[in-house]
This record gives sequence, C-alpha cells and structure tokens, in this order.
Amino acid sequence: MGKILITASHYEELCKGAKQLLEESGHELIINKSDMPYYTYEQIAQVIGDVDGAIIGLDDWTEEIYKIAPKLKVIAKFGVGTDNIDKIKAREYGIKVINAPGQNSNAVAELTVGLMIGVLRGLIPLHKKMENGEWVRRVGYEIKGKTIGLLGFGAIARLVAEKLMNFGAEVIASDLYPDARLASRYNVTMVSQKEVMTKSDLVSIHIPATGETHHLFDDAAFCMMKKGAYLINCARGSIIDTGALCRALKDGRIAGAALDAFEAEPLMKDAEILKCGNVICTPHTGAETYEAYTNVSMCTAQGVIDVLEGRESQFCTNR
Repeated sequence: MGKILITASHYEELCKGAKQLLEESGHELIINKSDMPYYTYEQIAQVIGDVDGAIIGLDDWTEEIYKIAPKLKVIAKFGVGTDNIDKIKAREYGIKVINAPGQNSNAVAELTVGLMIGVLRGLIPLHKKMENGEWVRRVGYEIKGKTIGLLGFGAIARLVAEKLMNFGAEVIASDLYPDARLASRYNVTMVSQKEVMTKSDLVSIHIPATGETHHLFDDAAFCMMKKGAYLINCARGSIIDTGALCRALKDGRIAGAALDAFEAEPLMKDAEILKCGNVICTPHTGAETYEAYTNVSMCTAQGVIDVLEGRESQFCTNR
C-alpha cells in the first residue's frame, strides 16, 4: 500500500511483531540499520519523497522536510515526547502526528528509581575505584526518610510514586492540573512547583520540553533547592541549563545528579558534566527495554496503519 520510513533503532531485532503487522498490511519498510535512533536531514531527504508514513526516533521533523514529502500522511513518534516534531506545521501539510503514551512508562519509571539509588549510594564513584584496584568504601544515603519531589505527575511520575510506596519516603508532586484524589492513591501530597524545588531531598523531573520549561533549572533554581539535594532527569535535556547544573555541582549547592537526557545528544566525551563528581549519565536509555520496544512498536504500527487506511488514530497529537 505504501512506504514506511522507520528511523527508530533496533526495529528488525526488537520489533518483529510490529514489522510483521506493517508488512502484512501491504507496506514496504525502509528500516534504520544503525544503533542510533535517528536519521540526519540528508538521510531523510534521500527517501522522503516517496514515503507515506514514518515511525521516528529522535530526529527533527520540520517544515523543511514536509516541503519535500508530498505523500507523507503520518509521523509516529516511537515513544511519547513529540518535541522534535513541528506538529503545527505538520497539520498545515495534512500530516497526522501520533505517539505511544504509556507504552514505555514503566521502563522509564524503573530507571528513575534505579538512578535515585545509584546517586544516593555513589555507585559510579565506587565502581570507578574498584576498576583502579582500590577497595574504598563510601557512606551513602537511603531513600527511606527522604522527601522526594516529582515535578509533574503524569503516567511515569505516578509509576515512580507507586514503586516508592514501600521505600518509606515522603513523596510530594506538582502538576499543571493537580488531582489530590488521584495523588492520594499513591500516598503523594500535591504541592506547588516551588515547594517541590525547595523542600525535596531528591527532585525528579517528569514534565515535557516546552518554551515555558526551557532551562527551568537555571542558576536561580539551583539556589532555591535544598543544599545537598539531588536532581534526577529522565525527561528532556532542555529543561536543565547544563552550565548551571555544573556550577551547582562544583559549588556543592547540590550533592549529585543522574541524567538520562541532555541538551545536546549524543553527549561528547569531553562534556563538562562528566567531570562534575557524583553524576550518573546514561544515553537517553530510559525506554530501552525489550518490553517497552514491543509495546511502543505495536502501538505505533497500528496507529500508522489506521491513518493510512483512513481511520482516526487513537493517539493523534495534532488534530
């Protein structure tokens, strides 16, 4: 029926069911063969003129692409965040933008909790000492008794809260649309954004990248945070001013950070943040589990099929 460009990575290896679903619906697939979940503009431009739908990773989709994509009807984000897609312009060109909300939430939530433990106990510095043949123990902190602040209380944050229920922590959260009754199911107290930033021993970011959230964590924000607090970010890199974070770490205003998203990706080996002490950096890998790949791939494949067959997709973001 049509051609589908897939720039998300590991599709042939980890998304066999979705690949079969698309092919059985009569579509020809152009699949990313690299380990990186994106194409450059030049790579996209080589094939986009004959493409009907795209299942994309972290590549940027703007009007520059839409102008040379006369057949394109649908862009499916392999995940949730669509900040790398110009949705308004896509609508002007008659292109539906869909995503897969909730399909990788548990994977990101598990990594978030893991990073909390890792940074509180200083696991990376301990590992590095052992690599150097040093048997140097380190006194860390427990989650129990800490105040953990969730900035945003969507699907991932709620799963984080659920997983923390047996850790003995106090969990607070802020959200644009606070729902105290929903929060109570997870033993969470809804507070203001300022309270999350000023009262928490650990602040975990769970908000989207928008104009309003760009560099929300700047020098002033880090000065507001509790001295000795920790920052966890498995959301979007642009929410944090990386220079400000480095200054806060080096000055001891905060005790550590764990980051799975960065302002510029991939992170270069000489990046300043990698030299800041108690920091864990992972390569935007929050959704990288076998289970999440299965869930997201099946959801996006069905969404693309629906649009190309003239049906409304369940998860259209630019109606």
